[in-house]
Amino acid sequence: MDVLVGYATAHGSTRTIAARMASVLSRAGLTVEARPMEDVEDADAYGAFVLGSAVHGQSWLRPARRFVRDNLDVLGRRPVWIFSVGMPAALRGPWRRLAPRELPAVERGLPSNLGHRDHRLFSGTVGRDQLSRSGRVFFRLVGGRFGDYRDWAAGIAGELRPAP
Repeated sequence: MDVLVGYATAHGSTRTIAARMASVLSRAGLTVEARPMEDVEDADAYGAFVLGSAVHGQSWLRPARRFVRDNLDVLGRRPVWIFSVGMPAALRGPWRRLAPRELPAVERGLPSNLGHRDHRLFSGTVGRDQLSRSGRVFFRLVGGRFGDYRDWAAGIAGELRPAP
């Protein structure tokens, strides 16, 4: 089965997470391709999808939302997992406890009939250069910490792997 690990990235964290997921799925015996969703010409060529995007303002990036909207007929007939990349691990205290609420907010921005099997929130990297001066000040005031918080969990391979 050909699997697309499609992504939309702003600063590269989502691309790196997608590549790592593709590697894990490939080691599980699947034929996998990781690529930006905006570069996918024929979604119908894939048998399953793992789609993810960086999250800005509790929403996927425009190329990811467009891919889902434009390919909803194909996605509706195939297994789909989605992931979002934000900064929950970079936050502390009450802000970190609010992070799981971001998933429902992100999903509200996607078509309601996208039948995905699971939605995971991963932490990406948060660098000083990614934020404006006022953004850096606010980030530090709420207890944010700059750094690389990518985690590499993926529980998808077992569901897609063909039975022996």
